[in-house]
Amino acid sequence: MTETSLVVTDLHVEFSGFVAVGGVSFDAHPGEVRFLIGPNGAGKTTCIDAITGLSPATGSARLGEQELLGRPVHKIVRLGIGRTFQTASVFNELSVLQNLDIAAGRHRHWSSLLRTRRGVDPSIEQALEETGLAGELATPAGILSHGQKQWLEIAMLLVQDARVLLLDEPVAGMSQDERTATGELLQRVAAKRIVLVVEHDMDFMRRFATRVTVLHQGKVLSHGTVAEVQADPKVQEVYLGTAGAATTDAMAVVPEAAAVELASAPEMAASTHHEGD
Repeated sequence: MTETSLVVTDLHVEFSGFVAVGGVSFDAHPGEVRFLIGPNGAGKTTCIDAITGLSPATGSARLGEQELLGRPVHKIVRLGIGRTFQTASVFNELSVLQNLDIAAGRHRHWSSLLRTRRGVDPSIEQALEETGLAGELATPAGILSHGQKQWLEIAMLLVQDARVLLLDEPVAGMSQDERTATGELLQRVAAKRIVLVVEHDMDFMRRFATRVTVLHQGKVLSHGTVAEVQADPKVQEVYLGTAGAATTDAMAVVPEAAAVELASAPEMAASTHHEGD
């Protein structure tokens, strides 16, 4: 286990007596694109809310030697934990460069933000190159495509030198080309950072996941490689309504639209609290 690993152990989250996450454990390491999947209400988003301090939790979530649970949100951010939400949070009226300037400014004294620009910060140049936005420097963020807005949000985390990227459904609403470009981007980013993806899109998961944890009703149903979780009868039962081994091939080729529908159908009743994943 490297010192930069994210290790979640026996994570519990309750809302007014409702157990949203009941003893979830998983880990994530640099060099892999780690996926957290499951039906609506399974507890996926609640897990990353707990890791980032947005939901009170018990158990443990450690980045190296640092315990994250119980810390204020801003201190967790300072430890290098960055996250995106299902809707991109960018400043639509500002240019791509201005958005990145603001993000990069978190590590600089306020007076440095008032100085006359003498070129683009190297960290911004690198983030632009890595995310494919180098040609959009002066483009207002509001007119970027849906995919480009998500890439900008990832770039904003990169210029903040985030060590961990927690991405909540990053390809929702994207075109097929944008999904492919996003998967390739995550592979590049993951070479030196921890990337944990919460996702419903089974096709995207099959193409880009290194390892997968499947949640169901707030607990770990299965974990392993894509092939291992697809072959797990418990996963087949949840996603396809049958535990027969013959469904493995069907799961591997289920159309994308059907996969999303199947992933969304079970446990809708469990989503009556704030958990919308």
